[in-house]
Amino acid sequence: MTSERRLLVLDDDPTGSQCVAGVEVAFDTDPAIPAQVLAEAGSTCFVLTNSRALDEADAEALNRRVVGGVVDLLADRGALAGLHVVSRSDSTLRGHVIAEPTAVADALAEHGIEVDAFVFCPAMIEAGRFTKDDVHYATVDGVPTRVEDTDFAQDATFGYGRSNLREFLEERSDGAVRAEECLSVSLADIREGGVDRVTEVLRGARGRTWVVVNATDYADMDVVAEAMARLEAEGRVFVTRCGPSFVRSLAGQSGATVLGPEGIRTSGERAPHGVVVVGSHVGLTSRQLEVLQERGGGRGASLTEFELQVPRLLDDDTRADHVRETVDGISAALVSSDCVVYTSRDLVKTDSKQESLAIARRVSDAVVAVARGIRGARPAWVVAKGGITSHEVAASGLEIRRARVAGQFYAGQISMFTATDAPADVLGVPYVVFPGNVGGREALAEVVQRLRDAGGSDERTAPGHDTKEHRS
Repeated sequence: MTSERRLLVLDDDPTGSQCVAGVEVAFDTDPAIPAQVLAEAGSTCFVLTNSRALDEADAEALNRRVVGGVVDLLADRGALAGLHVVSRSDSTLRGHVIAEPTAVADALAEHGIEVDAFVFCPAMIEAGRFTKDDVHYATVDGVPTRVEDTDFAQDATFGYGRSNLREFLEERSDGAVRAEECLSVSLADIREGGVDRVTEVLRGARGRTWVVVNATDYADMDVVAEAMARLEAEGRVFVTRCGPSFVRSLAGQSGATVLGPEGIRTSGERAPHGVVVVGSHVGLTSRQLEVLQERGGGRGASLTEFELQVPRLLDDDTRADHVRETVDGISAALVSSDCVVYTSRDLVKTDSKQESLAIARRVSDAVVAVARGIRGARPAWVVAKGGITSHEVAASGLEIRRARVAGQFYAGQISMFTATDAPADVLGVPYVVFPGNVGGREALAEVVQRLRDAGGSDERTAPGHDTKEHRS
């Protein structure tokens, strides 16, 4: 029954598709793209909204526009049956958790579709994020930790202080959602009562009730997805707010598509080497970057480093020259070396949420300018590190309008996209979306080495030549 859904996934950054494969992804928010995909029953289309980089009002407006446009177009085609909208979000609870699903529900209501419940399932099994007894955990250094006690909860823009998801919803809604009024699908409901019991719990949800889903593995989520399908067949309407894992269950997929060398080869005439773009500032990303830097080229390749110095990017007198120097340096280095370009690791302190977003926007725009500038050098592959970074580099830097998820480098983590609608100098380049907060310390270096091995970039460097250059 789940395979007949038309699954519209509004993804607040490009990392939400890392648990599925063979699905379409729209980097452009034109509703015509997902409407074309979803005209076929059983299809899934992600629309990358990058809404975590937007303020709340803009995020709400974008969600309403996309959903309203898709509903109009599907209705015109007689293909509205089975539509299920997912507001896909970070598995560590950051983002516009309340505002975006509410905006989706408002857009549906404008078209006569009333939402019964918001189903909240932030689990990402592959990264060790799960919910038990209504408490959400993130595995840090191998230890399951209540998310309120992790660095994620200290996010400058989306920080929070509760791990119990009912209490978290009350906190983030400023009391508009009452913890005691939220429903919960427990692990006992799922594992002892099965689909029948979960259906019974969900049947009690009316008038946009929030429902917390406990899950520690895919089997738990598969049961919930099937119960939702039963009720949808009766006319009930759900909007889902979830991490990457639950999308797989809703889409009716199982297992992981892990890419081999044949799945990541470059096509077309390209430079001998590739580029890693690092924008994320979470601690794990910085540690992964350090490992890549320590290894340098690795196995006979070379690596040239470029640091985008944030103070220079924020200064109108130095910004343009700094970006231009970086573009010229990378373009020249790609002839003989792989490159990594990263924003300086020292964070700019601010007490204002709006100012924090403005600084992030200005730095992101500079990263995009670099990505756009090096397109002419035709890198063999591009790795973008960080959710917002990976969206902006693809959509604005490489100008990818639509792509297909080829698969992942690890089970359920780190997707590779193949552009299907993009400029000629971008088609054929493997584009890797590497979230800021997933993978072990070695993961970034390992992904780069696999790209080298598949594309042959290390074969173009003299044997035994292992260098690491530094530029800024």
